[in-house]
Amino acid sequence: MEKPTIHPYIPIIIGVFSVALSAIFVKMTAADSGVTAFYRMLFSVLIMSPVFLLKYTHEIKKLSKRDWLFASIAGVFLAFHFILWFESLNYTSVASSTVLVTLQPLFAFAGTYFFFKEKLSIKTLVSGAIAILGSVLIGYGDFQVSGSALYGDLLALIACALITAYLLFGQDVRKRLSLVTYTFVVYSISTITLFFYIVLKGESFGPYPASEWMWFLLLAIIPNLLGHTLFNWALKWVSTNVISIAILFEPIGAAILAYFILGEYLTVSQIVGGSVVLAGIMLFVTDYRKIKKYFFKINA
Repeated sequence: MEKPTIHPYIPIIIGVFSVALSAIFVKMTAADSGVTAFYRMLFSVLIMSPVFLLKYTHEIKKLSKRDWLFASIAGVFLAFHFILWFESLNYTSVASSTVLVTLQPLFAFAGTYFFFKEKLSIKTLVSGAIAILGSVLIGYGDFQVSGSALYGDLLALIACALITAYLLFGQDVRKRLSLVTYTFVVYSISTITLFFYIVLKGESFGPYPASEWMWFLLLAIIPNLLGHTLFNWALKWVSTNVISIAILFEPIGAAILAYFILGEYLTVSQIVGGSVVLAGIMLFVTDYRKIKKYFFKINA
């Protein structure tokens, strides 16, 4: 295998930092959640368009009617994931919201259990119980602060379920398409969904001050395009488990950034509950046998 030009852990660290900035950028905007989500996706699609149109349009022919249906459903779920997650940040802290959204691996397993009848292992049950306990601790602590904080936590959990549904519906289509084509199609459908959502809600497309446009553009470039692109690049040299574990540091990075940029302080329940959630998720995503064999592929 060819050697990477830089150590894979460097792009992974930058990727974690990039996705951690997402919640910060959302907090900095004054626009409605649907509008923020719309421009994040629209700018992502516009930036991707030249590459897609020049190199990948031929792949559209591979899509069957079933593929279009599933890609459309995935795009709709992605749109409402962003709406609810962004909305949650209006009520609860960056730390609580990002930790709860990180529960996605467990939601994914629950989905595959109910829809594809995958078996439950002891490790899955234990890790799920640990993560749920952590979520309860966060929710209980936030409820002590205010009922609206608990409401924000619930929105984040629903947003987590929606991103899981997006991944479940999209995974089959993704197998037949390149990353660029799949992302372009789903992001485009998500953008169209958000457009109609804004129209139906009567929210404003603008005008907005220059600072708002800056946050919209940064959301598209840094978390959407840079962060996930770096993770996909690193997968050539490191195990998927390494990426899964690295993403668990997103809430930690987001909480640190929120402290310095937004002045958000962590409560005891957030620290304890968040640590418990991340411990449960780490137990779930870690395949110790594979990590022992494939933890770092450079020397392969």
